[in-house]
Parts: sequence; C-alpha cells; structure tokens
Amino acid sequence: MENILQQMPEAELEEAQFLHSLLKDKSESDVRNFLNIYRTRRRDPQLILLTALLGFIGLAGIHRFLINHIGMGILYFFTAGLCFIGTIVDLVNHKSLAFEYNQRVAMQVAGLFR
Repeated sequence: MENILQQMPEAELEEAQFLHSLLKDKSESDVRNFLNIYRTRRRDPQLILLTALLGFIGLAGIHRFLINHIGMGILYFFTAGLCFIGTIVDLVNHKSLAFEYNQRVAMQVAGLFR
C-alpha cells in the first residue's frame, strides 16, 4: 500500500486500501500502468464538492454528470437540485460519491490488465 500512496499521493486512505487489494497480485509495471490510466479517469472529491456547490448558483447537477449519474444530473438540473435538498445531501456525501465512482473506474481499468 505504501507504493500506491507514494505513486498517488492524492488518494485518500480508503481509496489506497481499495487499490491495494485490487492490485496485490500485479507486477510493478502493471501497477504503474494501471495507476497512470486510473489517475486520468478518477474524480477528485474536491472536484465533486466544488461542482456540487455550483448548484446554489443555478447549475445544479453538474457533479452528477461528472460521476456518470446522467439521469440524476438531468433531474437536479430541472428541479434546482431537488429544491436544494439533494444538493445539500450531495455536499455532505461528496467523498462517498467520488469513492463509489472511483471504485467503478478502478474495476474497469483493472479489467484491462487481466
């Protein structure tokens, strides 16, 4: 896990633990290649937080589009973030939204190295 944290210092502990369990049987070059691809596709929790904040100035749902929740993004856009309640909930849960998305991306990228 230290190797993953050294190569990807922006990853939080929970994400690094997940990546370690996913990559424990991979060679060093596979891990490096995986991390290069994964880093370009993952979403930073701060990005989710900042785009969720845009919901308060009339651009609700942008963060949902970023994590491939297209239907929810459209719903948030046309309902002002479900009257701001959904936006507030997503502000509180921005880390888990990003982590769930990043888990899906990691599984997809890991499939390339099988």
